[in-house]
Amino acid sequence: MIIQKSTNPRISTFNPENFSFGNTFIDHMIICEYEDGKWGDVKLVPYGPLPFSPAMMGINYGQACFEGMKAYRDEDDQVFLFRPEKNFARINKSAARLAMPAVTEEMFLDGLKALVDLDRNWIPQGEGMSLYLRPLIFATEEALKARISKKYMFAIVATPAKSYYTEPVSVKISDFYSRAASGGVGAAKAAGNYAAAFYPTQLAMEEGYEQIIWTDDATHEYFEESGTMNVFVRINDTIYTPPTSEKILDGVTRDSFISLAKKRGIEIKIEPIAVKTVIEAQKNGSLKEVWGVGTAVVTSVFQALGFNGEKLELPKLTLDESFALTLQQDLVNIQTNKSEDPFGWRILVEKNIMESV
Repeated sequence: MIIQKSTNPRISTFNPENFSFGNTFIDHMIICEYEDGKWGDVKLVPYGPLPFSPAMMGINYGQACFEGMKAYRDEDDQVFLFRPEKNFARINKSAARLAMPAVTEEMFLDGLKALVDLDRNWIPQGEGMSLYLRPLIFATEEALKARISKKYMFAIVATPAKSYYTEPVSVKISDFYSRAASGGVGAAKAAGNYAAAFYPTQLAMEEGYEQIIWTDDATHEYFEESGTMNVFVRINDTIYTPPTSEKILDGVTRDSFISLAKKRGIEIKIEPIAVKTVIEAQKNGSLKEVWGVGTAVVTSVFQALGFNGEKLELPKLTLDESFALTLQQDLVNIQTNKSEDPFGWRILVEKNIMESV
């Protein structure tokens, strides 16, 4: 790895009490270029703009995918990654679906650890605080031809993060738009998936909702995801979540919630969730909770569902009553080293990693 440290670090100006998630970037980033059929040297360099042309194929033809993950700092200033091997496997799954080259474990995991170690002081400490990490791969060849690119860049950038949603949100059950189609790229974290979701979400917001529950493209009769999150439904004391497929992203937080629910002895069923079943449960009072999970948000509890012009209210549960909030707390406690980690999910980032290599 080639390391070029910033000569003008901005960490002294960072106020962990007052910053904007997604717009505040740490001092360094990882970059690595692919050309002539192979990846070059991994470089840890000062964060900043890179020279690209409007003819870059990633912009024109959408060969781009990414991951979302976090680093956490505990009360003893130790720093941890959370299940990074899952993100490594998934970025390569996304890359394969978009006909892009796989990254190596060394590029991905060692790059993450080196970046987080060097800029560990950017990780805010406290409840709901973390460092959000964005590994990505995109086509960089300058060519206005609709074909597979011959050049790519792998990069990792990062931004300090705090709690995403603080209040329960209202979501609209989609009866027209879909996030993904059979045979499409729904199981990949393709950049274009998010662009295509913006317009339907904007329409939902104009109706007074914060997000959408995406339904299947063929019939709109089954839940698939919610916004950029995997979705969970609790009817009585059983949790339901749709199985992953070519249309549904295999979320790391989703997988973690499933394991934590099983550890607590909560019944959880991984099976299709019919919109009709959820609406009937809301009408008869057996629908207790609906929520979304994802890296950035961790858990977003829903307070109402929009369906057929109605806004159907959901129960307001306390922490002790809510499975969603209980499992969220279990997860955060593992991530931040406040509890034992029986699953081996928490990965310590050693200090001065590159000096010891």
